[in-house]
Amino acid sequence: GGFLLEHFWWGSVFLINLPVMAVLVLVGIRTLPESRNPNPGPWDLASVLLSLVGMIGVVYAVKEAATHGFSWPTLAAGLLGAGALYGFVRRQLTMPAPLLDMRLFRHRGFSGAVLADLLTVLGMSGLVFFLSQYLQLVQDRRPFEAGLAELPAAVGAVVAGLLAGRAARRFSVRSVVSAGLAAVGLSLAVLTCLGQSTGYPVLGAALLVVGAGAGLSFTVTADVILSSVPKEQAGAASAVSETAYELGAALGIALLGSIVTAVYSGFRGPAGTPPGAHESLGAAVEASAQLPPSTAEPLLDAARDAFVHGLHLAAGAGAAVLLGTAAAAWFLLKGQNLENPENPENPENPENPENAE
Repeated sequence: GGFLLEHFWWGSVFLINLPVMAVLVLVGIRTLPESRNPNPGPWDLASVLLSLVGMIGVVYAVKEAATHGFSWPTLAAGLLGAGALYGFVRRQLTMPAPLLDMRLFRHRGFSGAVLADLLTVLGMSGLVFFLSQYLQLVQDRRPFEAGLAELPAAVGAVVAGLLAGRAARRFSVRSVVSAGLAAVGLSLAVLTCLGQSTGYPVLGAALLVVGAGAGLSFTVTADVILSSVPKEQAGAASAVSETAYELGAALGIALLGSIVTAVYSGFRGPAGTPPGAHESLGAAVEASAQLPPSTAEPLLDAARDAFVHGLHLAAGAGAAVLLGTAAAAWFLLKGQNLENPENPENPENPENPENAE
């Protein structure tokens, strides 16, 4: 992606996904087993609209409150969003064939795994969203160099994902998930010490641990989510899992992103600082290019310092979320394992009525 940004137009980065998805579709058709609900029920437009209005209203209210403070329109948007989400849940509980089967959350293992995924993505979103800006706009790295600098996270995730199943069987599901989340939380805590000139070994090591911890957690929770429901509901469970990722990212960027934005916008630049420089670090960098060195250098230093301070707070908040999620996973995933999932229809589960004797 960084290479394409340096040599082509910005939209070219999205083309990376096309050949990857083409291979995945062709391989998936031949290798993935089919799992289908014999009675899926109709598609419910009202539920879709309620979910959209709810999420847009809540996210809009959070971002507006962080940027401009509380106001009656912001409060109204938040209440409208919360009301729509409440209506969505109530509608799903009363429909004979709901768009999202809320009864899936009756399984403790399923609920714990979904909650762990949602909060993990929420806590990490600040790092994911702002780290590239830190590498490029604070440390002056080229896009391609910044992309290479973030590779340890991907390497850690792949290696840990391959080992996660074996680790969960040798120890326990809750041990692996909780340890992975705690590792991510501690790494985010380390990033609260980042400075404008922090050396790459510290950042690279933290990213490696973040990737490894996330790989352990996400791999095991995905297995728990799918194995906690009957086979015909595997599609619904997978949809809930994917929604948890997307919802966590949206809320994380709204909440943690608002923290960084609020802290950054309050920095004090030298006399002659353009008003637009307070909107974002990228805007400050662009504005500094049009100013004399005597003004540009103090402006950049103040803007970068404010951005790093905001990143510290976002990383600290993410660390708190991840460490809290690790503790919650320890209790919610108690007794859960890969061979004997908490599924009442599983013949190996002692809660199955057929095994009551």
